[in-house]
Amino acid sequence: MRKKRLPVILLAAIMPVFMLMHATVAASAQAPVSRAECVVEVSSRRLLSERNAQTPLPNASTTKILTAILIIDDCCLKDEVEIPAQAAGTEGSSIYLKAGEHYTVEELLYGLMLRSGNDAAVALALHHSGDIASFAQAMNVKAAMLGAEDSYFVNPHGLPDERHRTTARDLALIAAYAMENETFRTIVSTEYYAPRGWYNKNKMLASYEGANGVKTGFTTAAGRCLVTSAERNGMTLVSVVLNSPQMYERTAELLDEAFSQYTLTRLTDYAMFPAGVGVREDFVYPLKEEERSQVRTELLIQDPLPDKKGAIAGYVEIFLANNLIFSQNLYIMEER
Repeated sequence: MRKKRLPVILLAAIMPVFMLMHATVAASAQAPVSRAECVVEVSSRRLLSERNAQTPLPNASTTKILTAILIIDDCCLKDEVEIPAQAAGTEGSSIYLKAGEHYTVEELLYGLMLRSGNDAAVALALHHSGDIASFAQAMNVKAAMLGAEDSYFVNPHGLPDERHRTTARDLALIAAYAMENETFRTIVSTEYYAPRGWYNKNKMLASYEGANGVKTGFTTAAGRCLVTSAERNGMTLVSVVLNSPQMYERTAELLDEAFSQYTLTRLTDYAMFPAGVGVREDFVYPLKEEERSQVRTELLIQDPLPDKKGAIAGYVEIFLANNLIFSQNLYIMEER
């Protein structure tokens, strides 16, 4: 049987369609998964993975992580706030505050972090500092204290402003600090706040094993942004993706990879301390399996050793390859 051939005219019509499909697939394969991203282990602040992590970018409502922890650190949660006219009607996402209403600081924090209320951000900033410019200054001071060296904040909510920038690394450091605060953790891990009927917009809490925070964000300028905290096997990681079209999927990939590669390891067990000598706090650090052989310790021990419990007995340094990652005094742990 002879094979039929497609008419030339039909082939000419079909070819552009195939070419367009091929170009679309190729473009999709080459499309960046995010503009910037990183993963940090919370207790050590070790950067486990990164891409463009020190590039300053707009970050939308993930700004509210810094706003929230600044409020938690400086204000009383039970304080009552009368909503000022300046806060009511703030553009963008809102919890629909009205001038003259009364909320506690705690309630406004839930509205800020679960519903991403820009009006709650303004109300809290004014409660803290009296005006937005002064609160932004306090944000920048706090960020610098946390090692966020490439950031500059001009408002408490992240609405577009050319001057308002942070990096994936800086945002991870801010979030890691915040996640060490019990009040902050409780708020951002809450899926439903019954007193006000607020659901959390962060879908990672319900879709990713171990997820316990922290904040979504979106503006046209910033794109889709997501900061996520998750804990597995005693290790807590913070992932940041900025301008990531598939922010939930990309975050899950980053966290899965980090959890599979790293294990939180007690490195003070590697040091051979003399009898009765030790550290006051153990040191744990995320390591890949192949990095374990690269850990070395150096001890400087007093000779003779002091007798009194609590006296300084020397010094310990722990290195990963040639990088110093831990140093601490050694102490006499019991009377000699």
